[in-house]
Amino acid sequence: MSDSLKKAALDYHAFPRPGKLSTELTTPAETQQDLSLAYSPGVAEPVREIARDAENAYRYTGKGNLVAVITDGSAVLGLGNLGPLASKPVMEGKSLLFKRFAGIDSVDVEVNADSAEAFVDTVASIADTYGGINLEDIKAPECFAIEAALIEKCRIPVFHDDQHGTAIVSVAGMLNALEIQGKDIAAARIVCLGAGAAANACCKLLLQAGAGRHNITMLDSRGVIHSGRDDLNPYKQAFAIELAARTLDDAIDGADAFLGVSGPNLLSAQQLAKMAPKPVVFACSNPDPEIDPQLAHQTRDDVIVATGRSDYPNQVNNVLCFPFLFRGALDVRAVRINDAMKLAAVKALRELAKEAVPAAVKAAYGGVDMRFGSEYIIPKPTDPRLLGAVAGAVARAAVDSGVAHRPYPDHYPLQSLGDVESAL
Repeated sequence: MSDSLKKAALDYHAFPRPGKLSTELTTPAETQQDLSLAYSPGVAEPVREIARDAENAYRYTGKGNLVAVITDGSAVLGLGNLGPLASKPVMEGKSLLFKRFAGIDSVDVEVNADSAEAFVDTVASIADTYGGINLEDIKAPECFAIEAALIEKCRIPVFHDDQHGTAIVSVAGMLNALEIQGKDIAAARIVCLGAGAAANACCKLLLQAGAGRHNITMLDSRGVIHSGRDDLNPYKQAFAIELAARTLDDAIDGADAFLGVSGPNLLSAQQLAKMAPKPVVFACSNPDPEIDPQLAHQTRDDVIVATGRSDYPNQVNNVLCFPFLFRGALDVRAVRINDAMKLAAVKALRELAKEAVPAAVKAAYGGVDMRFGSEYIIPKPTDPRLLGAVAGAVARAAVDSGVAHRPYPDHYPLQSLGDVESAL
C-alpha cells in the first residue's frame, strides 16, 4: 500500500471522530414525560410483556433489526491471527455495510476467548440480545465447529460470512461463467486451490448446485486432497477422492474451472494454458490474486476471469450477499439460514446479472457498458436492485422451507431502504 493510501485509510478511521459507527435515538427524549417512558417507570411495562412472552422482545426492542458481527480475531482479513482487538476496524466495517446496504442496525463484538468452546459459550450467552449473528474472521478448522455449535444453541440466524457469503457469490458467478462458456456444471471439472473455510463452503455449495462429486479436485498446501492421505481433518476428508493427480500442475490439466481461495501468484500462465477450451478462472486471493488477470488474458483469449478486486471486472464481493440475506432472514424472523435460503440467494444473483444494468450503476463505474457476458457475470455492489432481489428470494425460501416465524412480508418486494425504514 502506498504511503498516501495508508494515510487516507488511517485518516478515514480517525476523523471526524474515531471509528465508523454511532448510536442514534429512534424515539423522542426531550421532556420529562419522554424520559419517564424511555426509562423508569415506563420501561417496566415492556419488561413485563417480554417476561410474559419472549416474542414480545421483537415488538418492544430493536432485537429484530439488530445483527452482531462477532469474531475472535484469529484470521483477520489476510493478515492472520492478530487477536480480537486488532480486528475491531474490520468488524466495524462489516457493521457499516449492514446499515448502508440493508438498513440493518449492527454492532461489533470482539471476543477474547482461549478456546473454541469458550468462544461458543460466550456468544451463546449473549445471543438473545440480537436478531442474528454474523461470524467473521475465525480461522479454520475451528470456524466449522464454532458455527455448527452456535446454530444448535441459538434460535436466531447464525452465519459465518467467510464461509457462506463467499460461497454464495462465488457459486452464482461460477454458474453464470460456465453458462457463458457453454458448459454444464454437472460435467465441469473444477480445481479448487485452497482448503480453508471459504474453499470448503464453496465446494459444498457447488455440489448442492449440481456439480459432480468426483469432478471437484481440492488442494491444500501439501497438494491434492486424495483418498490415500492420512493427514486430513474431517473437513478436508469430505473432499478426498481417488485420483492419480498429486500437484496443481497435474490437476489443472484439462480442467474446466479453477477456483482460487489461497494465495497470490499460485496459478502460472503455463498451468492456465493446460486447462480445457473456454476455461473459467476465479482468482479470489486478496489483494493479489492467484494469477494476474492481465496475464491470464494474455495467455488465453477464451478465458473468463473473476477476482476479489474492485479494479477488475467480475469482482467476487461478499457485500453482494450478506446484508440482503440477513435482511430477508430478519424480516420473516427465520430461526436459521439453511441451504434453501443460500441457493435462493445464488439464483437471485444469477438472474439479476442477466437483466439490463441501470444507468446509475454504469455511471458509478465510469460509464463502462455492462451486459451479461464474459466481463459481467455477477451484479455490481452498488446495484440498488440487490436489496429487493436477494432479500425477497431469501425471505421466500425461509417461509417455504419452514424456518420462518412470520409470513412473507406484505411490503415485499423491497424497492429501497425507505421501504425497510417504513416497515420497522
